Amino acid sequence: MNPSHFDYVIVGNGLAGLQLALKLASDSYFDNYKIALIDPSSKTKNDKTWSFWEKHATLWDSITEKEWEQATFISKSKEINLNLHPYRYKTIRSIDFYKNSKLVLSQKSNIMFITDTVTSLKETNNFVQIFTKHQNYTSKHVFDSRIPTAFKNPINEVISLKQHFKGYFIDAVSDVFNEKKLVMMDYRLKDGDQTTFMYVLPFSKRKALIEFTYFTEQLVKESVYDTYIKTYIKDYLHVDEYQIIETETGHIPMSTFNFEKFNTAKITKIGTGGGWVKASTGYSFKHTEKKVTQIVSNIKLNKTPSFKLFKKKYKFYDKVFLKVLKDENSKGEWVFQQLYNKNSIQSIFRFLDEESTIIDELKIMWSLLSWRFLKAFFKTL
Repeated sequence: MNPSHFDYVIVGNGLAGLQLALKLASDSYFDNYKIALIDPSSKTKNDKTWSFWEKHATLWDSITEKEWEQATFISKSKEINLNLHPYRYKTIRSIDFYKNSKLVLSQKSNIMFITDTVTSLKETNNFVQIFTKHQNYTSKHVFDSRIPTAFKNPINEVISLKQHFKGYFIDAVSDVFNEKKLVMMDYRLKDGDQTTFMYVLPFSKRKALIEFTYFTEQLVKESVYDTYIKTYIKDYLHVDEYQIIETETGHIPMSTFNFEKFNTAKITKIGTGGGWVKASTGYSFKHTEKKVTQIVSNIKLNKTPSFKLFKKKYKFYDKVFLKVLKDENSKGEWVFQQLYNKNSIQSIFRFLDEESTIIDELKIMWSLLSWRFLKAFFKTL
């Protein structure tokens, strides 16, 4: 047996790569398939936080950091309290996900971790050649999480924003947080007329993640996030004494770029590199779980792994939403206030999960009905 040849190679041990590996490992159908995961990082640091909502118990409950049944949306003009039932909003620290995934996968004799950097892929008639800095491999199929080079300089007209943020995990010296209620969005402190907001996850009465987020075209210096977070903690949370336990930063593409065209018969783009991040919100955890389930089903049915990974109508909705935020970024607060004020949080969650009914969709569209959305709708058409 050729030790450098695999049935499947997964490039990247992030959320998508590990969820896919876990899905393959959980199905006895793949017990005799040789699988490799290649990544330059050993994933030993907590580099991000993933959040999602769910009505039932999940595979991730044992590593869930915290869950909430209540939330709030705050704008400059009103506060909207949200009862999430039957949903629960859940948060997972990436380091816990990495540790748990590696522990589970290490027990499978057919799965191998390779610490290396993939430099290029070459498709042949029979397999894919995988070139790394230290060794070359071959595989029948490659799942590639790297973002296509063309994304940086798209030829066709593409609508792109960046969701970028910095967060402080703080420990206050007194009980200051309502640990039962998260803050989805707080628009009281903004960077000018841009779509910026604060996101607060209270893990206890004294510990919380305070995150300042932008939905904009341009990035900012890290010191800008720091200024807004510290101001919010002092002037809005009224916390004077606290310790910063750790920080996190992120940059998530919100784009109509056609990632799908980079899928082939032998190479499937996954994760952010496959366009799996919800373009209008940046949420990815549940979408990733659904897509790896679809991929495994496709393989077992002898279909191309990327078959029916996307639903066209939701890509259209995302495109309209991004068009509005790109053309009139100052209107973000109005858009989200209308969304949360005129729709149930349950219908919003169904819509963002791409499980909504036509009634949900009509209500959401009606709540956002305005000249700016009509313009975006017809331009998108």
